[in-house]
Order: sequence, then C-alpha cells, then structure tokens
Amino acid sequence: MKIGSLTTENNVFLAPMAGVTDLPFRKICRRYGAGLVYSEMISAKGLYYGDKKTAELMRIDDTERPCAVQIFGSDADIMAEVIPKVMEVKPDIIDINMGCPTPKIVNNGDGSALLKNPQLIGEIVKKVSAASPVPVTVKIRKGWDDDSVNAVTVAKIIEQNGASAVTIHGRTRAEFYSGKADWDIIKEIKNAVSVPVIGNGDIRTAYDAKNMFEYTGCDAVMIGRGSEGNPFIFRQINEYLETGTVSFNPTPQDKLKQMIEHIEMLVLEKGESRGIKEARKHIAWYIKGLPGASRLKEKVFKINDFPLMRELLNEYIDNL
Repeated sequence: MKIGSLTTENNVFLAPMAGVTDLPFRKICRRYGAGLVYSEMISAKGLYYGDKKTAELMRIDDTERPCAVQIFGSDADIMAEVIPKVMEVKPDIIDINMGCPTPKIVNNGDGSALLKNPQLIGEIVKKVSAASPVPVTVKIRKGWDDDSVNAVTVAKIIEQNGASAVTIHGRTRAEFYSGKADWDIIKEIKNAVSVPVIGNGDIRTAYDAKNMFEYTGCDAVMIGRGSEGNPFIFRQINEYLETGTVSFNPTPQDKLKQMIEHIEMLVLEKGESRGIKEARKHIAWYIKGLPGASRLKEKVFKINDFPLMRELLNEYIDNL
C-alpha cells in the first residue's frame, strides 16, 4: 500500500481515536499487524500556543512506525505554521481531522464542521501539504447531515489540493456513531478520485473488512471501535485476506494477559494514578461478555494500585 512516498506492509490501519489511540495502544496494535497507526487528534492551536499536554500526545516510539500524527483545526495558516513542530517527532504521515463529530470540536468550527465549508477545506489542505515534507492525508465523513452529503465533492477538493490519500467514514456528523455506516459513499469516492481511499465504519470482524474491500474497492480499511479491547482484529483481518480463514482466535485467558500488559504499559507511560484511570475503559472493553464481567469491573474500578489490580485480574484468569 503506497501513500505518497510511504509504503506500508499491509492495508489494514488503526483509526485515530481521542482518548484511545495513545502510544501504548498503538504499539500493541502494530504488534498484531496494523499496517499504519494514527495518533489521537492533536490541536493545531494547542501546538501553536506551546501547550505541553498537546505536545505530549505526539510522542512516537520507533517500534510503532509507520505512525501518522493527526492534527485538527480550522485556521489554515496556523495549521501550516505548526508543521515544523509536528515534524520534531518525525511522523510518517500528517493526517488532518475533518470528521470528528463531538460538540466541543464542532462548535469551534473544527472537525466535521469543516464539511460545511469546502472552500476552507481546500485552503487548509493546500497550505498543510505545501508545508509538510511527509505525505498529508485527510479524514472526512459522508457530510454534515442527510441534506448535505458532499463527501465526493470534498474528496475531489482534497485530492486537487495536494493530499496523498483520503479516509471516509460512512456516516454524517448528525449520525455520530449510530445506525449503519454507508459503504456506498466509500465506493463513490473510490470511483471519483485517483489517490488511495481508506474506508472506515462498521468493521467489527475479519469478514467485515473483506466485505468492505470487495463492496467498495477501497485501497485500505481503517478499524476504530472494532479494535477497542480487541487489538487481535488486525492479525485476524490480515490472515483472512491472505488465506481466506481465521485460525488466530485468542482465548479469554490470552485476551486478559494482553489486557494486563496493556495496563502495565499505561502505568509506565503515564504514571500509576493516571495510567490506572485511563486503563479502566480498556479493561471494560477487554472483559465485555466474559463470565462475571460486571462484578469484576465493579471491583477493578475501585482499585488505584497496580500490583493489587494485577493480582485481582490474575486471580480472575486462573478461575476462568
């Protein structure tokens, strides 16, 4: 899979997700075969004004490469101006977020609010592409709402202004994450532009990924919520695409051992207090559907001490 000057080892990617795709999770997904991983979204204004927490989100470890850093904003000049700061961490790709639906992002005119202003989209992509020494990609949605589905027009503007690939999530901003992703819009964009098209939305299994490739003709698939508590999905998709079967099916014990390592990585990266707080959502995803999961979650969510948490989780694994 070629995106500008970058060649990835496969075309199964980890989606950028705020509060989820931090460095530990990206490293784990890479290990299970994600061909490209994306950072959480980074505020261009935060970088511009020298905010330390914003800069921290950009840290990249060489073991997770290739890694894209995703930035968001609606001021084309500021976004172009922060590219040298982004380049300090040597990202393999710079991605622009034009799809985030959350009110605090949209109310500032960022994320999917940009879909209402195609001209500004062109300006941002042009200036960021001119400033960036690495390929620039853009992530969009189907449109703002059902009355303004304009993703095909927007994708053409993105291509014309120098982006090396476009990712399309098959939902409008109004839908957030509800309903069913529209894969037809991915197919339409694939037929309308010549840069690689990355399809996103409703890939929960290896079979879904293959279906998206076959139905839309997209060049790569991007997995978001389907990877939460399930980094194994990347290996399963790659195996299924290569062989037509999935032999890699981790047991509940395998999943939980990976979960404990994930918590440990979070604690090492962010310190015990913050690491454990941030691990809680991941724990809930890993244990979902397992016997006694809600009781275990109740206990785990009261613990702030990693050795104690590890002991409780190991005991649970032994009794499964």
